[in-house]
Amino acid sequence: MEKDAEVKELLELLEKNHNHTVEEMAVMLGRSPAEVQAQIKQLEDEKIIVTYQPIINWEKAGVDSVTAIIEVKITPQREVGFDALAERIYRFPEVRSLYLMSGAFDLLVMLEGQTLREIADFVSTKLSTIEGVISTTTHFMLKQYKYAGVIIEDEEEDHRLVVTP
Repeated sequence: MEKDAEVKELLELLEKNHNHTVEEMAVMLGRSPAEVQAQIKQLEDEKIIVTYQPIINWEKAGVDSVTAIIEVKITPQREVGFDALAERIYRFPEVRSLYLMSGAFDLLVMLEGQTLREIADFVSTKLSTIEGVISTTTHFMLKQYKYAGVIIEDEEEDHRLVVTP
């Protein structure tokens, strides 16, 4: 197997469930535990594996929060393009994710707050006042069904279609 394919196979396994032991992963991948451990260490050192993060259903845990998705139009700055403004925005602790986009807007900002008012205050006092921000459009997330490829609340036991003769 090609080295890139081996790395991809390990990364996909870790992405699905990083709680497997090195020994379990070695068996699943047909490699030695030492080889798997060394490969994981190298991927962590190279920042290919950035962090290990559980997916938590905060609503079920009883934690109330508001998630907003904000479309931001900006004027790119000479010699640094979008990066300098993006860095200013992603440094705010409220910002969960930030993406450079193609299309009708430039940046997609995801943020979390305790209330709608907290999000509104962030947009009006921090985000929209940054020099180079032309406009913002805020959308509030009402319900999360799936995150990072994982269905958040899947109550069905059997997903097969019923077939009758």
